Amino acid sequence: MPSMRVRLIAALLAVLLTASAAAPPDGLLVQARAIAREHPRFWTDATIIRTGGSLLLIARGAPGAAELAGEVERARQAVNRVWKVAEAVVLVPRSTQDAAVLAEPAGVRGMAALADVDHVIIEPEGFWRLSEVGRRVVLAHELTHVATGAATSGDMPMWLVEGFADYVGYLDSGLSPRVAAAELAEEVRAGVLPRELPGRDAFEAGSARIAQVYEEAWLACRYIAERFGAERLVALYRAARDGDPDTAMARTLGVSTGDFTEGWRQYVRRQLVGPV
Repeated sequence: MPSMRVRLIAALLAVLLTASAAAPPDGLLVQARAIAREHPRFWTDATIIRTGGSLLLIARGAPGAAELAGEVERARQAVNRVWKVAEAVVLVPRSTQDAAVLAEPAGVRGMAALADVDHVIIEPEGFWRLSEVGRRVVLAHELTHVATGAATSGDMPMWLVEGFADYVGYLDSGLSPRVAAAELAEEVRAGVLPRELPGRDAFEAGSARIAQVYEEAWLACRYIAERFGAERLVALYRAARDGDPDTAMARTLGVSTGDFTEGWRQYVRRQLVGPV
């Protein structure tokens, strides 16, 4: 579909469309209008940017809108190389306060963006503090969550949910493990090697080791892709989503969770200690 920009008036309650009456409805536009009706005051005189397989709903006065559409579409295409994400809606509110309301009951403290079931919410203050590479990593991470249905993943191991999203996010970033996992690298160089894969509680917002926990999860998925292949990593995610994680690991990787954990620990040591 050709790129188009639609000016929203009165909280998307009246939208002027140029498509013919016989044309099928734009699913992303329908989705964006439904979201806008939940908090109409945020989206009065907002803008929609439709490009490729992405749709951005941008609040009036939101920063950085000009370059964001291209960044979102590039991130979506990066996710598609690993896990198909047909289309995506991205909400760009004007402020951190508005982002917090849109994200409820989840919080946005310390975040740059977060994924809901079928869309991504930008936290503008945190997002625009990131470098261009950082923004691309975050967008790909959150779009991966949308593509894989992470919000409905139930009892899946969080190290796999978050580590897989970071694996996709960091692909082609050019960042080495010692740079991308700087906080964990500092611990490992001090002789503190993680003993087990991080559990669900370790990912709670505000945790003192939250950066290290995400880095541990990323390196676990990176280890799988390097040792067993990226296809096996995707197969493990799908199998763990639909069944017992330990059984999924044995069937897709051919190793027990215990043996995998020990291999991952040694991989972390190799990646984070020694020459850059």
